[in-house]
Amino acid sequence: MPYPIHHQEEDSKGAFYVEKLGQRIAEMTYSRTNASMIIIDHTDVDESLRGEGVGRQLLDALVAWARSSGTKVLPLCPFAKAQFGKDASIRDVLV
Repeated sequence: MPYPIHHQEEDSKGAFYVEKLGQRIAEMTYSRTNASMIIIDHTDVDESLRGEGVGRQLLDALVAWARSSGTKVLPLCPFAKAQFGKDASIRDVLV
């Protein structure tokens, strides 16, 4: 089931996330290294959403944003790194 993905960026930190009743129940966070590059540093999905592909939905939203904003991505988070390893179609945003 697709969930609405929100994006927030403030200073050098940002996140793509899913919210329920005002609480983040899934998020993929990143740090901005410069105007055109980010590092994905963490992905967390609440136990209640596990197995629904929410982590991948977060990554897909981040990749779409990176493409539209010309941002390059360095995935240090193990989940994101594994997804880039499995799916060549999203590697165009990698550093």
